[in-house]
Amino acid sequence: MLSTLKNLLGFGPKTDFAELVNQGALIIDVRSKGEYSTGHIQGSVNIPLDQLMNNLGKLKDKNRTIITCCASGMRSASAKGILTSKGYSSVYNGGAWQSLDRKIS
Repeated sequence: MLSTLKNLLGFGPKTDFAELVNQGALIIDVRSKGEYSTGHIQGSVNIPLDQLMNNLGKLKDKNRTIITCCASGMRSASAKGILTSKGYSSVYNGGAWQSLDRKIS
Protein backbone atom coordinates (compact mmCIF):
# COMPACT_ATOMS: atom_id res chain seq x y z
CA MET A 1 0.00 0.00 0.00
CA LEU A 2 2.80 2.42 0.85
CA SER A 3 4.54 1.75 -2.48
CA THR A 4 1.27 2.40 -4.32
CA LEU A 5 0.88 5.72 -2.51
CA LYS A 6 4.50 6.65 -3.28
CA ASN A 7 4.01 5.83 -6.97
CA LEU A 8 0.77 7.82 -7.10
CA LEU A 9 2.52 10.85 -5.63
CA GLY A 10 5.52 10.44 -7.92
CA PHE A 11 7.99 9.10 -5.34
CA GLY A 12 8.42 5.68 -6.95
CA PRO A 13 11.28 4.51 -9.15
CA LYS A 14 13.06 7.27 -11.09
CA THR A 15 11.46 8.01 -14.43
CA ASP A 16 13.42 9.34 -17.41
CA PHE A 17 10.98 12.10 -18.36
CA ALA A 18 13.25 13.42 -21.13
CA GLU A 19 13.18 10.02 -22.81
CA LEU A 20 9.39 9.82 -22.47
CA VAL A 21 9.07 13.23 -24.15
CA ASN A 22 11.51 12.18 -26.88
CA GLN A 23 9.28 9.17 -27.51
CA GLY A 24 6.21 11.41 -27.95
CA ALA A 25 4.71 11.74 -24.47
CA LEU A 26 2.02 14.38 -24.06
CA ILE A 27 2.49 16.79 -21.16
CA ILE A 28 -0.75 17.94 -19.55
CA ASP A 29 -0.50 20.90 -17.19
CA VAL A 30 -3.49 20.79 -14.84
CA ARG A 31 -3.05 24.25 -13.31
CA SER A 32 -5.65 26.98 -13.89
CA LYS A 33 -5.52 28.96 -17.13
CA GLY A 34 -4.23 31.97 -15.17
CA GLU A 35 -1.40 29.96 -13.63
CA TYR A 36 -0.54 28.43 -17.01
CA SER A 37 -0.37 31.86 -18.65
CA THR A 38 2.37 32.96 -16.23
CA GLY A 39 4.70 30.22 -17.50
CA HIS A 40 4.57 26.64 -18.74
CA ILE A 41 6.48 23.90 -20.54
CA GLN A 42 6.68 24.53 -24.27
CA GLY A 43 4.37 22.13 -26.10
CA SER A 44 2.33 21.24 -23.01
CA VAL A 45 -1.46 21.23 -23.07
CA ASN A 46 -3.39 23.09 -20.39
CA ILE A 47 -6.41 21.21 -19.06
CA PRO A 48 -7.20 22.46 -15.54
CA LEU A 49 -7.81 19.64 -13.08
CA ASP A 50 -11.41 20.71 -12.44
CA GLN A 51 -12.08 20.44 -16.20
CA LEU A 52 -10.18 17.20 -16.89
CA MET A 53 -13.18 14.84 -16.75
CA ASN A 54 -15.06 16.99 -19.27
CA ASN A 55 -12.09 17.07 -21.66
CA LEU A 56 -11.15 13.40 -21.89
CA GLY A 57 -12.36 13.50 -25.51
CA LYS A 58 -9.25 15.53 -26.33
CA LEU A 59 -7.16 12.56 -25.19
CA LYS A 60 -8.40 9.97 -27.64
CA ASP A 61 -5.42 7.58 -27.60
CA LYS A 62 -5.52 5.83 -24.23
CA ASN A 63 -2.19 4.13 -25.01
CA ARG A 64 -0.23 7.36 -25.55
CA THR A 65 2.14 8.22 -22.74
CA ILE A 66 0.90 11.17 -20.69
CA ILE A 67 2.86 13.19 -18.15
CA THR A 68 0.83 15.36 -15.78
CA CYS A 69 2.23 18.44 -14.05
CA CYS A 70 1.05 21.36 -11.93
CA ALA A 71 2.53 23.82 -9.43
CA SER A 72 3.63 21.37 -6.71
CA GLY A 73 2.66 17.85 -7.74
CA MET A 74 -0.58 17.43 -5.80
CA ARG A 75 -3.03 18.25 -8.60
CA SER A 76 -0.93 16.32 -11.10
CA ALA A 77 -1.13 13.27 -8.81
CA SER A 78 -4.92 13.62 -8.78
CA ALA A 79 -4.94 13.98 -12.57
CA LYS A 80 -2.84 10.84 -12.91
CA GLY A 81 -5.35 8.97 -10.75
CA ILE A 82 -8.29 10.19 -12.83
CA LEU A 83 -6.65 9.25 -16.12
CA THR A 84 -5.57 5.84 -14.84
CA SER A 85 -9.08 5.14 -13.55
CA LYS A 86 -10.46 6.00 -17.00
CA GLY A 87 -8.25 3.46 -18.74
CA TYR A 88 -5.22 5.48 -19.80
CA SER A 89 -2.42 2.94 -19.66
CA SER A 90 0.78 4.99 -19.44
CA VAL A 91 0.41 8.01 -17.14
CA TYR A 92 3.20 9.59 -15.08
CA ASN A 93 3.05 12.30 -12.44
CA GLY A 94 5.70 14.80 -13.49
CA GLY A 95 5.14 16.89 -10.36
CA ALA A 96 5.91 20.60 -10.38
CA TRP A 97 6.05 21.98 -13.90
CA GLN A 98 9.29 23.94 -13.33
CA SER A 99 11.07 20.87 -12.01
CA LEU A 100 9.75 18.77 -14.90
CA ASP A 101 10.89 21.43 -17.37
CA ARG A 102 14.45 21.16 -16.01
CA LYS A 103 14.34 17.36 -16.26
CA ILE A 104 13.32 17.38 -19.92
CA SER A 105 15.51 20.26 -21.11
